[in-house]
Amino acid sequence: MGKTSYAGGEKRELILFLSIAAMLIALIVKNEIVSILLVGACMLAAVIILYRNLALLTSITTDDLKIGILRTTTIFNILVLAIGIIFAILVAFDIFTFSENGEKMFAMALVSCVMIFAGIISPKLPYSRHTGLRLPWTICDEDTWNIAHSILGYISLPIALLYITCALTISNFEIVTICAMAAWVGIPGVVSYLFSKKKMSGK
Repeated sequence: MGKTSYAGGEKRELILFLSIAAMLIALIVKNEIVSILLVGACMLAAVIILYRNLALLTSITTDDLKIGILRTTTIFNILVLAIGIIFAILVAFDIFTFSENGEKMFAMALVSCVMIFAGIISPKLPYSRHTGLRLPWTICDEDTWNIAHSILGYISLPIALLYITCALTISNFEIVTICAMAAWVGIPGVVSYLFSKKKMSGK
């Protein structure tokens, strides 16, 4: 048990180190191509380490279904990261040239896929500190976690469809995307926070 806990702590520290390294590289490295490659490598490495050590990094060691859901989610995260990195590299090297509208459509499709996938998987996602809507109050209480992810499951598809409609009809794509993401994270975040406060005050 002690060795398992120690090994899990080492993996968490490595994932945290890679995440911080990615942020520092993005801030410090001025060469766009080098920055994309290094940041992408750090983030992919962190997600792959998480995937390979899911049972070690969570308390879920015997439930194959829950581990399977976490693995599916982590694989999806790896694919989204890989697609984003490949797209950025191809554009940076001028291998593919996209119009401004083409880039917006690609971004809209990627964001919408993430929302829809999250809506499908969220209600089944087990309580974990590594995968899901990680807010200070959701990772501290399983009931709050379940409330947040249940709401995320209900609202993801409607918000994704509304986002696509607005992105195709409103000229300010950045504002539309920010508003959609704010609603997508904000609604379950606020509701779960209120639930958490009520639960804590009830104690």
